[in-house]
Amino acid sequence: MPDATVRTTIAADYFQGYSVVGLIAVVGVLFVAVAFGAGRLLRPVVPTPEKLLTYECGVDPVGEGWAHTQVRYYVYAFLYVVFAVDSIFLFPWATVFAAPGFGGVTLVEMFIFLGFLAVGLLYAWKKGVLEWT
Repeated sequence: MPDATVRTTIAADYFQGYSVVGLIAVVGVLFVAVAFGAGRLLRPVVPTPEKLLTYECGVDPVGEGWAHTQVRYYVYAFLYVVFAVDSIFLFPWATVFAAPGFGGVTLVEMFIFLGFLAVGLLYAWKKGVLEWT
């Protein structure tokens, strides 16, 4: 029976860490709810036609709400995110690569990762995505 007692105490210790995280999450949600509730109760509510207008950059809204946006801006933003994530993975890789015993494995893993990125970049280049026309 001592084995069951040991398992129970291990499980209790394990879930105690989660209960602290859960309690902090509940306190955070309550804090946000109280702040929004207090703001709703304390603010003045005086709707006027000027306040109900859509406002953007100090210009009165006239014309249609639809505007043509170039897709190339999103493509370049997406490519930036891809290579930013790549650089984020390179720093821990360099740290692990310097540790003894991990050199060969991490080197192969990083070349596989960089190979996937290179194939994606080559695909984008072949499709003409990188041309600004």
